[in-house]
Amino acid sequence: MLQFSAQQVAMMIQGKVEGDATVTVSQFGKIEEAISGQISFLANPKYEEFLYTTQASILIVNESLVLKSPIAATLIRVPDAYAAFATLLTKYQALKSQQLTGIQTPSHISKTATLGEGHYIAAFAHIGDHVTIGTNVKIFANVVIGDNVTIGNDVILHPGVVIYADCILGNHITIHSGAIIGSDGFGFAPTADGGFQKVPQLGNVIIEDHVEVGANTTIDRATIGSTIIKKGVKLDNLIQIAHNVEVGENTVIAAQTGVSGSTKIGKNVMIGGQVGIAGHLSVADGIKIAAKSGITKSFKEPNLTLTGNPAGDHNASLRAQVHMKNLPNLEKRVKELEILLAQGSQKG
Repeated sequence: MLQFSAQQVAMMIQGKVEGDATVTVSQFGKIEEAISGQISFLANPKYEEFLYTTQASILIVNESLVLKSPIAATLIRVPDAYAAFATLLTKYQALKSQQLTGIQTPSHISKTATLGEGHYIAAFAHIGDHVTIGTNVKIFANVVIGDNVTIGNDVILHPGVVIYADCILGNHITIHSGAIIGSDGFGFAPTADGGFQKVPQLGNVIIEDHVEVGANTTIDRATIGSTIIKKGVKLDNLIQIAHNVEVGENTVIAAQTGVSGSTKIGKNVMIGGQVGIAGHLSVADGIKIAAKSGITKSFKEPNLTLTGNPAGDHNASLRAQVHMKNLPNLEKRVKELEILLAQGSQKG
């Protein structure tokens, strides 16, 4: 178990210690539940009351925080407590990962595979022929890596990940349990007898640097060419990315979203949960798509906010929802007007 002093923590997050700099912690805790030997943080003012009751040994707080009464914990003051705590968690996770090295048995590693320094291969992992793996790569139990796969440096493949043949992964990538990279795209051609003939999927998947892929997400290989997940993309759990899709830099996609084949998504796009995107479309840079929206056409103007099914301008969609709620009253008023008009014509 890793242990750090307040001074060491402050150095990692560029903070200033207020209190006992020698106090040590070995665990993390929520401010309302933390005990001695744990470190926590305060970023949301709603939790400020726990600042004076928590048993945490160290607290990360904003520089601007003004104490209303003395507290027992050592403080580390930073410009942004939430961001600093996230940085600390990241560094802690990296340090724990560095402790894992070597090859467990039983596991299968092809004689033609190349492994970089600092690797960790857990039991029951399978690494195929002509695989190239960089430095500090951590491969956990039951991971399967197909033939001719290339993996960069500082990659983590959690238990049960499958990387199909010929796929390419860059550096600083994390793929969570159950994710499938490079499964066949959904390609079937109708036949004269009413059936379907499978179209071979001969391409691959390319995942660029600093990408995170959530649990049970699938990214299909291209029919020809590559399905591309660009630098900095963050994919949640249970997402389907179809063949020949391109997801632009620093785009984030929430759970249960499906992107159909050959669609191009721009950079810095934000996509909510359960969004459906049809195939062969383009979504411009900076667009925000609300949860449960359906994208049925291309949107080429950047920085739009889209809502609805089929999706359209967010404000227009909200107005439409209001009108939909009023339809029963509108129908009643129309009928009343029709009666009045009929009565008027009879009198005339």
